[in-house]
Amino acid sequence: MEAPKARYWEPEADGAVRCTLCPHRCRIVPGKRGTCRLRENVSGELVAAAYGRTIALNLDPVEKKPLYHFYPGWTILSVGPNGCNLGCRFCQNYASSQLEAPTSHVSPEELARMADRPGCRGVAFTYTEPLVWFEYVMDAARACKARCLSTVCVSNAYLEPEPFDELLGVIDAFNFDLKSMDPAFYREQCGGELEPVLGIIERAMGSPAHVEVTNLVIPGQNDSPELLQKLARWIAERNPRTPLHFSRYHPAWKFNAPPTPESTLQRAWKIAKEAGLQYVYLGNVSVESRYADTCCPKCGAVLVRRSGYRVEVAALSGERCAACGADADFVNL
Repeated sequence: MEAPKARYWEPEADGAVRCTLCPHRCRIVPGKRGTCRLRENVSGELVAAAYGRTIALNLDPVEKKPLYHFYPGWTILSVGPNGCNLGCRFCQNYASSQLEAPTSHVSPEELARMADRPGCRGVAFTYTEPLVWFEYVMDAARACKARCLSTVCVSNAYLEPEPFDELLGVIDAFNFDLKSMDPAFYREQCGGELEPVLGIIERAMGSPAHVEVTNLVIPGQNDSPELLQKLARWIAERNPRTPLHFSRYHPAWKFNAPPTPESTLQRAWKIAKEAGLQYVYLGNVSVESRYADTCCPKCGAVLVRRSGYRVEVAALSGERCAACGADADFVNL
């Protein structure tokens, strides 16, 4: 299949193009690709070189994204491209995001057809960085919508506002990876900038889309009480009912720091709760249930019990607490 023409770019002198999809705004000469490795200059035109090429096609629990307040207990068909527009030195999925990996082709219509099965809620664009897979995500999401399926993006939020606003029209739920509240950390460890990330997350919070946030806690890098408090407060000031996931780091790619101590994650949980967040969770750890279960913010009833990816919907009636009737901030209808 011939790669389709990309969107969001401008021609420049000598056959080069300027990609305007993400804040990098890469200048790409003929025959080369941008930072994301997904968009290529072919004879003076930018094409979506990785259109429809996915590194995986897996039926995952929706909790694995992680999304804890979006159709709990359902599965979702997960796909992702072989590339990313950030270069996080600690990437937990570097073999697919930073290195060349095998891919297979699936058309938007075929993807939607495969997801249209009992027990499957829809499609998740995930694993690496799907937002720079823009043209395919837009087409596949529309194909899913034609079948009344849900769409999810798990993203680093490193995109320009105009294309992101288009995505808001076809994506139902996001989990954003907010890596730190330290601009220097983004520049030195990720090869990006913090402010555009915050802008996109805030934009999503102001939309009808469901939003959850994940922070990978790395020892000695982004785990100080001050940074954790700043992150939690930033979210709480915008919407204290936004679910926040603190995830355990393991040595990977160019980082060899030891795994995050569970005590550090428990401290992060406490800091976030004290900052006013209603729903805080710990991931990639074996912890007691209070760090994984969802409780009613009004009466305290356990609404959803979790053990790993095993889920029991205990006292949830649609999107409300079955015990007291309070809104429990779920998408579950």
